[in-house]
Amino acid sequence: MTSPASLLRSRGLSPKKHFGQNFLLDPNACRRIAEAATTPPGGTVLEIGPGLGALTAPLLERASRVVVIEKDTELVPLLEEALGDRGDALRVVTGDALQQDWWALLADGPAPRVVAGNLPYLVTGRLLEGAIAIAAQIDRAVFMVQAEVADRLLAAPGSKDYGALTVFTRAAFDVRRLLTLRGGAFFPAPEVSSSVVVLTPLRPAVAEETSAFREVVKAAFGARRKTLRNAWKGLFGWSVEELAAHAAEAGIELDARGETLGVEAFARLAARAPLPSSAAGP
Repeated sequence: MTSPASLLRSRGLSPKKHFGQNFLLDPNACRRIAEAATTPPGGTVLEIGPGLGALTAPLLERASRVVVIEKDTELVPLLEEALGDRGDALRVVTGDALQQDWWALLADGPAPRVVAGNLPYLVTGRLLEGAIAIAAQIDRAVFMVQAEVADRLLAAPGSKDYGALTVFTRAAFDVRRLLTLRGGAFFPAPEVSSSVVVLTPLRPAVAEETSAFREVVKAAFGARRKTLRNAWKGLFGWSVEELAAHAAEAGIELDARGETLGVEAFARLAARAPLPSSAAGP
């Protein structure tokens, strides 16, 4: 396989920093990611940011259908040339993955349905949010992320890496780390290591992705040095006394800080939020 550097150079192109392009070079890593995304073989995989197709090719060997979303219009012809005509097995969507309806792209393909990709560091959080939004509908997500992001996703309550991203992700998914790669496995080589994480949806989820849950979590981590009593002051319009009562019912000590709470505790408090007026009934 022609190296990404040589191929891009032959077309007068170079990696685009504003797209966060770091092309994966390691064929063994690509194979392992593809296997994690397609075990058992078959089904439909939505790949975010295929680049030059290093991961797409092994995915096509195992999946029944692969849909790729590529933002860089200059790469799309190279990608299509590298992969050849695959008929209905491959669909190439040109556009920004953050603006696409992921479930619509997956829904008409056979199960299991999986999202995968080497995520650009600049928008990793927003892309993880996209996976969380459809966690109830998909069977798995397999992502290459910055190693420190993987650390955050796997962090335990009370640790320095534990935060809002941990809680939102673990409310919807079981998370495991598949492998870690140093910068030399990419072109251009980033200064940090990367990890592949496998996200398996929880059935049922620990907490539904509701505005109440988001508000509870974001307020708790908005100022990490604040106690929950202060971080949640005025939450949902509750008085001091109402907050204390709801927290007690949820088994939460308000003198603690947000980073000490497990995902389930946030879910218990969010479940006590008042219903939106449109759903409150007559």
